[in-house]
Amino acid sequence: MARKDKLSTPRGSGGGSGYDADAFARFAESVARFFGTGRYLAMQTLFVIVWIAINAYVAVTQGSKHTFDPYPFILLNLLFSTQAAYAAPLILLAQNRQADRDKQEVERDRETTARSLAETEFLARELAAVRLMLEQKADRDDLIQPLSELTQAIERLQGVQLVAEDSDEADTASDPSEYPGS
Repeated sequence: MARKDKLSTPRGSGGGSGYDADAFARFAESVARFFGTGRYLAMQTLFVIVWIAINAYVAVTQGSKHTFDPYPFILLNLLFSTQAAYAAPLILLAQNRQADRDKQEVERDRETTARSLAETEFLARELAAVRLMLEQKADRDDLIQPLSELTQAIERLQGVQLVAEDSDEADTASDPSEYPGS
């Protein structure tokens, strides 16, 4: 058996489809974008004016029997109807594609918002923990009483006064020669 049969692909096919839905959707978006431009409106208006002018010129010079689209311009209306019949689905396809992109963007925004909220809550908890730690930190007022008790205990043990009680004694106690062992 020279050829291996692949049951996943039918005979005669190259294995892949020739239809790319995404490519067609991109084409539909480009057409829909073009239909919404001033350039398209100007070209359409110019086309209608030229169509009517040619028909009017032929009617005046050769008679109304020789025009390719006489006055009610049924052929022109048929062209516009055909154009609208194709344009409407293309525009709807482009809108659906845009709606899908908008949904994806909303979902990404929702995820980003959820991450931001989680980070904000984490930072708020960390800030609260820092505040609690700061409240438990010993400050100057918390240390004055134990230090004064410790100083008094050392003074009793050594029999020396380390801290001056009055402002007069504070002035004389600032002289280093008055401390024992100096």
